[in-house]
Amino acid sequence: MTSIKNVHPLSAEALFLILKKDFANDINAKMNSSLSIEYAHVYDIINVSFPEIIEGTVFTITVTENEIALTNNGDDTEYQTNLLGQHLHDFLVEQSS
Repeated sequence: MTSIKNVHPLSAEALFLILKKDFANDINAKMNSSLSIEYAHVYDIINVSFPEIIEGTVFTITVTENEIALTNNGDDTEYQTNLLGQHLHDFLVEQSS
């Protein structure tokens, strides 16, 4: 699990909307790809999935007033979940700073 300071506080709902709107374009541009990304939001938790390449929820984002916690639920041998996680982490830092 990686913690990110929620400097300019984002609610889980606001972050969910930002992810849906901007994250796919951001990661696809950086990786020169066309990944399909799915999101699910319940209360303060956002699940992120890459259904075309990895089965199930790959990342879980937990949002509190003070921090955003990113958990990698994927198997790195199946696909480069660490690379996907780094791009997601960087995107979250950019949005919460």
